[in-house]
Amino acid sequence: MADPTYNLNGGFKPTMKRFADLSGPDFFPTPPWATFALIDNEKFNGEIWESACGDGTMSRVLEQTGQSVRSSDLYDRGYGEVGFDFLEPKWSADNIVTNPPYNCAEGFVASGVKHSNRKFALLLRLAFLEGANRANTIFAKIPPARVWVFSERITFYPSGVEPKGSGTTAYAWFVWDKDAPGRTELKWFKPGYKAKFA
Repeated sequence: MADPTYNLNGGFKPTMKRFADLSGPDFFPTPPWATFALIDNEKFNGEIWESACGDGTMSRVLEQTGQSVRSSDLYDRGYGEVGFDFLEPKWSADNIVTNPPYNCAEGFVASGVKHSNRKFALLLRLAFLEGANRANTIFAKIPPARVWVFSERITFYPSGVEPKGSGTTAYAWFVWDKDAPGRTELKWFKPGYKAKFA
């Protein structure tokens, strides 16, 4: 059965519900400009592990910016090492950068903080900051060092869908940094990344 939120008023509204493959796992490739924004504002020393690499869109941007990248995914989408469950990882890395499946975000936080030696960055809805459970289990115990809020909206589309319309959901990069002080900084990306790297 088709999802009615996909075609409201004749337009595609991909962020009203984040369901990618309606009969399969959550998969929304990250627009390259969103990764460029992170790399332009956060410096990563050492290898980066893209642990939910999908079709390699984010990994390719990381490589393009000179990063050493290891890519893996639980599912085979034609890129990286396949069959690696980030919730039960077999290795650690200097840094981890990824856009997690939305329904696994909290598990990714717990695993990423544990298995990153330096920095761990997750692309999440800004609304991830809300919620009593996360306030008690994440933000009170392992808060991110920085939250980079996008001033421009990211629009996610299921793989293979032609981009149309614009997103309605605010996103941010949440960065855990082992060398940062305990407090969380709220920062904003300058406008212009979408046009510069689209």
